[in-house]
Amino acid sequence: MLYGKYLINCVFETEAILPRIKGSTIRGVFGIALKRVVCALRHLECSECLLAARCLYARTFEKGSLARKERKASQTASPNPFVLEPPLTLQTHYYPGSPFSFHLLLFGEENKNLAYFVYALDQMGKIGMGKKINGKRGSYRLESVVSGSEVLYSGSDGVLKLPENLTEVSIDEFMGAGARDCKMLKVEIVSPLRIKYRNRLTRELPFHVLARAMLRRVSSLFEHYGEIKPGFDYRGLVERAAKVKTADSNLGWFDWKRYSNRQERSMFMGGMVGSVTYRGELGEFVPFIDFCSKVHLGKQTTFGLGKMRYEILE
Repeated sequence: MLYGKYLINCVFETEAILPRIKGSTIRGVFGIALKRVVCALRHLECSECLLAARCLYARTFEKGSLARKERKASQTASPNPFVLEPPLTLQTHYYPGSPFSFHLLLFGEENKNLAYFVYALDQMGKIGMGKKINGKRGSYRLESVVSGSEVLYSGSDGVLKLPENLTEVSIDEFMGAGARDCKMLKVEIVSPLRIKYRNRLTRELPFHVLARAMLRRVSSLFEHYGEIKPGFDYRGLVERAAKVKTADSNLGWFDWKRYSNRQERSMFMGGMVGSVTYRGELGEFVPFIDFCSKVHLGKQTTFGLGKMRYEILE
């Protein structure tokens, strides 16, 4: 599966007021901009459009509509091919000249459509973000797009190039059970993690619940954006995960509210934050933890939720 992580560097040109948790705001404007860039029939709903299956906007933002159109809603939900990773700063007020950076993660072949995404990111700056000040939202100019140490786009010349070497993640990395020795591991939840267990959002994170969520995330991404459908021993992995003990937990619940333009109402989007330390036979789970630390985990990952880090202690 192709994996791309792109650093988006911007500079505000006008005053801007953004929320403390910025992922929903960035995602909303990103969707508007991408639709303006690629949509040929804006007056139609994606579910009614004959071009939807070939439309980059529909593939990126309207997975549910496409599934219902193709009568596949009962099958495994197709994950969005992107994650927007907002800055973790709680800063809300930006003045002209203030830098503003975030990451865009792309999965699978959509990395080859980077030019359209970059153009949409540029248009986002013209549309504006945040609260209106004197009738206008904060506008920015796109300074650069960087992948690793490679500058792919510079606003000074307007030239875009694709990365020379896209990262390829192989399913084989997850199939070497017990490949590394790990007896104790600490997981830090950086942005709110929303995981359902037994049909309810959980406020605790025993290792088997984390393992179930990781298996779903890895399987779903590889099934839809990789070349091979994973053949994990799901039952065996979950049974072994249940034997891993929680050595220490400092998890709390962080509640935040966003406004949904589509549903025309405010929504609470709380999740777990903090850290939890596990002890047990963890070696075979390290590749899953490492991968999910790169692609986020749980619900609403496109907003940047479910970001985590980990540290092997023993």
